Amino acid sequence: MKSSSKKSPAAALKKSSARILPTDDPQPQPPRQPEFEDCCNGGCDPCIFDLYEQAMDRYRVQLAAWELQQAKLKP
Repeated sequence: MKSSSKKSPAAALKKSSARILPTDDPQPQPPRQPEFEDCCNGGCDPCIFDLYEQAMDRYRVQLAAWELQQAKLKP
């Protein structure tokens, strides 16, 4: 059985992902903060402000990961 000289898809992906350009990886954008008038004051669980805080937590994690990736790309 002959050994294939082709690279595996995983190796090709690893090689291509090492060359991420800043334009290929835009900075995450924060979620839109709801206005006080957006709340119905009905005691919803979760409230739109709870959902906003959860979205902000995800945004902070995504932003930190993006900043770390950007720092690795700098010469």
